[in-house]
Amino acid sequence: MTSSSATLSSSSFSSTSALSSSKFRFKFPSFSRTSSLSSRAQPFTASSSTTTHNISGEIRHCSLSRRRGLAFTATLPFLLPLHEFVDSVAAKAVESGSGQSEYLRIKEEIIKVVTKGKAAGVLRLVFHDAGTYEMDENSGGMNGSIVYELERPENVGLKKSLKVLEKAKKEIEAIQSVSWADMIAVGGAEAVSICGGPKIPVTLGRLDSGESDPEGKMPEESLDASGLKQCFRRKGFSTQELVALSGAHTLGSKGFGSPVAFDNSYFKILLEKPWNSSAGMTSMIGLPSDRAIVEDDECLRWITKYADDQNMFFEDFKNAYMKLVNCGAKWKSM
Repeated sequence: MTSSSATLSSSSFSSTSALSSSKFRFKFPSFSRTSSLSSRAQPFTASSSTTTHNISGEIRHCSLSRRRGLAFTATLPFLLPLHEFVDSVAAKAVESGSGQSEYLRIKEEIIKVVTKGKAAGVLRLVFHDAGTYEMDENSGGMNGSIVYELERPENVGLKKSLKVLEKAKKEIEAIQSVSWADMIAVGGAEAVSICGGPKIPVTLGRLDSGESDPEGKMPEESLDASGLKQCFRRKGFSTQELVALSGAHTLGSKGFGSPVAFDNSYFKILLEKPWNSSAGMTSMIGLPSDRAIVEDDECLRWITKYADDQNMFFEDFKNAYMKLVNCGAKWKSM
């Protein structure tokens, strides 16, 4: 995957076990205020339809935990229906008072620096930061650790996207502290909105990790559909959520419609299977993982639904995204 494409697998969600744990050193000029953060949160110095749908008509459940009744993570096994989880998170993201003003300030600064042309890379950051989450191990997740993982092959090109958000972070931190995990979560949501996708509320208060997450936790592009579904189940996501999140591939340079339009073109083109054509560059469209899911009957049912109904895709992507950016998060105490 190139740096201009938002993906869930391959260069956006793969890992190599033989990688070195040595750290790639670089600094950005702004520093996080750590007084309100845990001792593990470090300044940025990185090292070398309203409910999620189920085919059988059941309501999907997600995992969550309470951060003093205010913020939620996806670390406990399936306690509430997803629509309740989403409603709760949305409520916290738009709560009144200082929290609301902080949220709006972050959004305002991000909008200044994230153009449509940069949106795919910023959205890719979300999947690469959160994609290390493992539910059973309660490890990885949305914790800003991506800043320590830029030397990994699957993260090639992400330094540029971090530098884009760093500009906004510097302006915000002149007034208030903000973690990298929050910046990336809100940045991805705004990248989707800027390109015409759904508006996604994001709760604030994530703490940054002080170290990299374990390697080898990201789905590899070479996985078949069965392997992808198993990988996502370990992260607490259903097949439907896997397909919905895969719709992020509509942004970027993988050949799924306009690279700067967030819509349901990804699913329409998957159904056409253009890589089977002998014509020119059509064989370059998509990743092996994209081609794999359209050959799976369970995935295909959702691909067909989203190709026919963009509003359904938007709603389900929004819900899955809100769940994704809370996976594995550690929160500031209130």
